[in-house]
Amino acid sequence: MFGRRRKRNEEPEDAVEATADEEALDEDEVRRVKLEPAPRPEGPWDVSEVSKAAEGRVDLGGLFVPGVQGMELRVEVAGEAIVAATVVVKDSAVQLQAFAAPKREGIWAEVREEIAAGITQQGGVIDEIEGPLGWELRAKVPVQLPDGKRGMQVVRFVGVDGPRWFLRGVISGQGAVQPQAGGLLEQIFKDTVVVRGESPMAPRDPIVLKLPQDAQMVPDGVKQEQAPDDGTPVSRFAGGLDKLRRGPEISEVR
Repeated sequence: MFGRRRKRNEEPEDAVEATADEEALDEDEVRRVKLEPAPRPEGPWDVSEVSKAAEGRVDLGGLFVPGVQGMELRVEVAGEAIVAATVVVKDSAVQLQAFAAPKREGIWAEVREEIAAGITQQGGVIDEIEGPLGWELRAKVPVQLPDGKRGMQVVRFVGVDGPRWFLRGVISGQGAVQPQAGGLLEQIFKDTVVVRGESPMAPRDPIVLKLPQDAQMVPDGVKQEQAPDDGTPVSRFAGGLDKLRRGPEISEVR
């Protein structure tokens, strides 16, 4: 039922009338939206599944984000609420965003369809494949290049359904095209801990984040401090986090 699917905007080789088997496949496509969350033997984790969520991770309230040497952490704001965090490592980035989900139904399959439809309408190309993190979308999205010309940016959309939550990752930069760079971001995604909380939430409501108590907001365009020569990170966060910044996710492949 989950065989590799063809790229969007790609016409089938043989256009024939739908058969009974094809109609059954369409029913499977609809039915998979209601599947229960799959096991997560390698993460990402629910806060109830780890004993020390803050160990080696940055506490953002709704998410505990792993810290790695040389990374930069940015937060994404919608109105007054922080709804996403972006981890930047060299020329790669992964945006992490958690949402409430039904108790017994995963929503990633449905979300993939909606993302794919939106990108296709913009003139992009989508390929749905089974990758290291399960089913994901690999997209070529139209963007405006620095010289004003139009180009295509490669982006990976990954997602995992958890107990009453859904975690989405958007991998961009070199991590979207180079396996070695992508592997580090995949590990960050898998080692993230989600804190859904017990408050009633409608499915797809974003799980709101918060800044760490000792966070220092650094506006875009402000020069950052240099790390000491002995390799000690500037920030006091564990895991080598250099700065916490508020800003947009990486939007170019360099």
